[in-house]
Amino acid sequence: MPTMKRVALVLFALCFTTLAGCAGLQSALKKAFKKPTLTFKTARLSSASLSDATVDLVYEVNNPNGFGLELASVDYSFFVEGKQVVAGKPRKGLNLKANGRSELVFPANVRFADIVPVVETFLNKDRAAYKAQGSVGVQTPIGVLSFPLQKEGAFDVPKIPQVAFQPPRITNIGLTSATVEFPLAITNRNSFPLPVAGITGALKVAGADVGTLSTGNLGMLDGSGTKQVTLPLTINFARAASAAVALRSGGNAKLSLDGKLTSDSQSVPLNLSQLVNIVK
Repeated sequence: MPTMKRVALVLFALCFTTLAGCAGLQSALKKAFKKPTLTFKTARLSSASLSDATVDLVYEVNNPNGFGLELASVDYSFFVEGKQVVAGKPRKGLNLKANGRSELVFPANVRFADIVPVVETFLNKDRAAYKAQGSVGVQTPIGVLSFPLQKEGAFDVPKIPQVAFQPPRITNIGLTSATVEFPLAITNRNSFPLPVAGITGALKVAGADVGTLSTGNLGMLDGSGTKQVTLPLTINFARAASAAVALRSGGNAKLSLDGKLTSDSQSVPLNLSQLVNIVK
């Protein structure tokens, strides 16, 4: 039987025995009971992509009493850039341990398309402002105690990964065509993991259209990590004369990739132009 129920049963039995004793016990219990405290701990991203993020606001309840308590009620709202978003809350009846601290986590799913009309604009911000408001009720031997939830702050907006060409390598060259491997380095500029569904785009070599590069699903990029992929492409010289000259002569050539990077359901434009050294 939970500690709170045992306390209540004992109190009821004593009250049933004598009303005067009940009043005395209630008075003694109120004096002995130590009021818990609720403090804000941190705001963190528990998951993120370029389409949405889950923001966790973490509070801490310190219960200085020798018996556990329960969460009786939760009323909670969460706003990002002035717009209300879907917010979760801890379940009622959650046990708060005796003589210790318990975390209360309030998750909120932030869909960027619900915040701004153009997601790219939002992703170019460094931080987004949030506001949390509401209250939680804690069941105690002296009744339900209500604690306000009021917090304003900001969280990091997911940053678009950095994409860069590495020196291409010619694996085969003939009179009419060449097969070239194009290495790409994709760097996650966030401290948290980020899913990348893929990169695709039209490639130009020395100003000539030579074909399309597509990475396929890259999976999850580690926080602050870099993933490298090598994409082979066969270039037809008859359709790309300037590329043929650049590949045959070697040395530096300008590569341009005009396409998109996709993370979950969100795609953002990717326009990459870079001078690289072609390796034979």
